[in-house]
Order: sequence, then structure tokens, then C-alpha cells
Amino acid sequence: MEAGFKRRRLLISLLLPVLVAAFLGGALAGGLVSLLVPDSDGAGAGPSQGQEGPIEATPDLQDAVTKAVAAALPSVVTVINEIAPSSELPEGGTGGGAGFIFDDSEGLILTNEHIVRNPGKLSVLLQGGEVRPATIVSDDAPFTDLAVIRIAPTGLEALSLADSDDLVPGQTVIAIGSPDIDYSNSVTVGVVSGRGRRKQLNGVWLEDLIQTDAAINTGNSGGPLLNLRGEVVGVVTFRDVGADDPLFGISFAISSRTFLPIVRSIQRRGAFPRPYFGIDYETVVPAFAAAKKLGVEDGAYVSRVVEASPAAKAGIRAGDVILRIGETDLGARHSFIDALAAAPIDASVPVLLWRVGQAEEVVVEVTAR
Repeated sequence: MEAGFKRRRLLISLLLPVLVAAFLGGALAGGLVSLLVPDSDGAGAGPSQGQEGPIEATPDLQDAVTKAVAAALPSVVTVINEIAPSSELPEGGTGGGAGFIFDDSEGLILTNEHIVRNPGKLSVLLQGGEVRPATIVSDDAPFTDLAVIRIAPTGLEALSLADSDDLVPGQTVIAIGSPDIDYSNSVTVGVVSGRGRRKQLNGVWLEDLIQTDAAINTGNSGGPLLNLRGEVVGVVTFRDVGADDPLFGISFAISSRTFLPIVRSIQRRGAFPRPYFGIDYETVVPAFAAAKKLGVEDGAYVSRVVEASPAAKAGIRAGDVILRIGETDLGARHSFIDALAAAPIDASVPVLLWRVGQAEEVVVEVTAR
């Protein structure tokens, strides 16, 4: 994905991706769709049978969208990340995206993790034009693209949340985001194209995604996906892009069913516990396996083991290939991170390794990250 607006020579490159075969990258959120169809509450209607030409929004649907947007806009923000020059980013840069207030008493804002990755000077632009400094509370990377940041809580209003499981295909949804600093809090409308989608982003399979036909623009990620009551049902995060033939009208949001336990935990405890293993690894693919003469074509190749980590204590060492964690086999359907996410914390987890041409099982005492 990629930051959404430019103010210096070099921007933060925030994951603007290309989907090549099964690999998906992302580019951020929010877009405009001119085709509006009835939602699950019955607001709006399609053309009469046999009618030709584009479907037009009915007055009832237009009114519902207008009211939902008016209620939500004061709670949607633009997140700005100004990074100073460094060895990794010699020119420095400025990037950003969107976010929304979910706890007004504490000044907590939910956004995408890639926006605040490598944080510099973080700030938030409010709907009324005020800019407030921000700090990172916690994030859920690499498991999900979610982060919580904090600003001074004065005069804020939180958005209401709704259960994404209540969504149905064809239901009208609204996205608000900031494709550019000059176009902050742009309103876009689409429909729910599908639920329970599964896509790979940077080696992690994201589950239970909401697919929408909203056109995605860089810089819109982190903004809310709303129903017609102005309630948040998802956090819009990336679009699908084809390698040769661009794919249009395929965008995704992290469902409220997925993000709610994460942000509630961060809200209460300052973090969302995730299992910790303690390795650096490379995903095994046939070409990599052939070059290393591994003898297996799936798994996670251990390139480094962190000292005193759960993996180190279990005897895992560099050069091992992890084939299974618990009951989850690593391969096309499950990456290392997916398998690790399914492992219980503070429990003994069997791990199947490929070591020097043969399978070997060890037990890892998984701890919290």
C-alpha cells in the first residue's frame, strides 16, 4: 500500500501492491460507485422490470446516505505521518490515510497499521480543520493491518459500531477517507459484494473480509465502512489489483467481527495478546526449496532464532523448516503467521520440523507477544 498524499520529494511507500497470481498487495481505501442498489433495510429501489439505462438512487436512499454521512463525518479523521530522513529512508517523507474515533473519552482512533509503521511525527486532522498531535497505543501487526492511536480527547464524538455478520450482499455501504490532504473525508458509496472473503496480504491470510465494489484510492485506508445507520461495519484497508489486467470494483474492509475484540483489548489493556515464537523466517516456495536443497516445498525456513525465545528453548535452530504448528500445516492455505495465530498462548504446542532431510517434532511453550 502507499501513502495517500505528497508533500515532500519522497513519500512513505505504504504497500501499494499488485496481485500476481495468488499474491495480493494492497492500496488503501474508499472510492466512488455510481451504481446504487437496495440495501437490506429496503431503502432505495432498482429500475422497473425491462427498464434500460443506469440504476439511479431513489430519494429515500439518497436521504439515508446523507443522514448517515452527516452523523459520521465529525468522527472521521485524517492521519498524517511525517518521517524524518534516516538510513532506511534518506529523503524522509510524509504519508497518511484515514481513521475514526471509537473512544471519545480516551481520544482513541482506529486506523491501519501500515499508515503509522515507522512512525515519525504523527498528527490527526479533525473534520473542523484542527490538527492534534498523536501517539501510537498499540497495533496488531503482522496479524492484521490494525493500529490504535491517541489524541487529546477534548470535544470528540465516537462512531457507533455494528455487527458485520448482519450485512447481506447488495446492501448499501458508505466509505469515508482521505485520498489526498486536499480531499480529506471524501464520501464514497458502494454495496456489499461479498462477506467472509479471504485474501493474502504480505504473506498473511486475512480472514472474514468484507468485499465492496467501492473504487479504492491511495490514502483512504483506515477509514470506516458504514451501514445506512452510520454505524461502522468495517475498516476499509486495500483494493485488489491485477498484474496485467487491472481489477476494478474489488475492495476489502476488515470486518467489525474481526477488529472489535482487538480494539477492545487495546482499549482495556493497552495491547492485544498474540502468540510469540521468536524466529525470523522465509516462506518456502519451490524455487527457494530447490536453491537450498531442502527436500520439502512448503513451510517456513528458519533464518534466525531469537535468543531465549520460545523457539530457542524448544531447540529450533537456523536451517530448520517448520512444517506444522499445532494442527495447522503450513502451505498454500496457511502461512506461518496464520498457523501461529491459531496457537494458544501459554500452552505447549507441538511443532513439526524438517531438519537435515528428516522430520522431527519438538514442543514449543508459546508465550504472549
